[in-house]
Amino acid sequence: MTARNKKLTVADVARAAKVSKATAARVLGGYGVTSERTREAVLQAAQDLGYRPNELARSVSTGRSGLIGVVVGDIENAFFARAVRGISDTARAAGLNVIISNSGEDLAQERALVSVLLRQQVQGLIVAPTDDGDVAHLAEAMASGTPVVTIDRWVEGLGADGICGDDRAATAALVAQMQALGHRRIAYVTAIRTPQPRLQSLAQVRIAAVRERIAGFLSAAPAGQDWHERVHTNATGAAAIDAIVARLLSETPGVTAILASDSLVGAEVFRALSARGIALPAQMSLVAWFDADWSRVTVPAVTVVDQPTHRFGALAAERIIARIGGETGPARHQRIETPLIRRGSLGPAPGD
Repeated sequence: MTARNKKLTVADVARAAKVSKATAARVLGGYGVTSERTREAVLQAAQDLGYRPNELARSVSTGRSGLIGVVVGDIENAFFARAVRGISDTARAAGLNVIISNSGEDLAQERALVSVLLRQQVQGLIVAPTDDGDVAHLAEAMASGTPVVTIDRWVEGLGADGICGDDRAATAALVAQMQALGHRRIAYVTAIRTPQPRLQSLAQVRIAAVRERIAGFLSAAPAGQDWHERVHTNATGAAAIDAIVARLLSETPGVTAILASDSLVGAEVFRALSARGIALPAQMSLVAWFDADWSRVTVPAVTVVDQPTHRFGALAAERIIARIGGETGPARHQRIETPLIRRGSLGPAPGD
């Protein structure tokens, strides 16, 4: 059997370079001290043989895998896709690689993925927690020496750095602008799952960012009014959102504006309104969270709350790289401004 059709080892490289196995391992692993002549001989031998290092074995021996583990809620959501790009771009510039995982906003899946990533010897974790009330798996990772940064969702008491938008203030300011345009009956549509079709309590919302947005929406209600019944839940697909739009139009007369909790929900609400011939903004105004590509090419273009998600990802990567590098100190919470981008779908309330 020749060197080209068997699995090559450090010992093979050492023999070809005429050095000890320990010396070859130091050069190939990037640790320890060797002369420049020896280093060149080992690297040339590795190249001639076609040797490729076993990254997992090397991470075990050096304690440095060069990997960052990322767990997001829904990789199909453009918000997370852009955030992951920000993470990857920043990690690559620092000489690190990224393993991306999708939890599907399922807590059990998130726990399993974190466990897998830790077994892969990742040096740090960036996670969008599914439930900020159940983060024991993240606390355990930190206790074992793996730093954690949360993205889009701040977890109080975890002690991890976090990057998120100023969701509550942004939503309250948005609703105030809508009220200034004469909108008095505004519906909020969200993908969170609840037993009832409408929100009963903020305690039902386990994702911090979503809870902050809904809290901002509720805080804008005029004195003496309860807007919980205006929060329509379970918007988890085209059919569900179409049914929600049909229900709110028939059961909530006088609704003049809809606020969609994310870009996926916003796209389906737009489709459902268009299918019913409802003109935006003459008959209904629509605003969605996140400046997704689709929102700029519809007629009319859709007003959005902008979330600079590539920056979210880049900042999260910077924080995890700093922690991997040994930075200590209290957890840092960075809130990023999320301004309104006014487009054609938001206008004065009909008849106002």
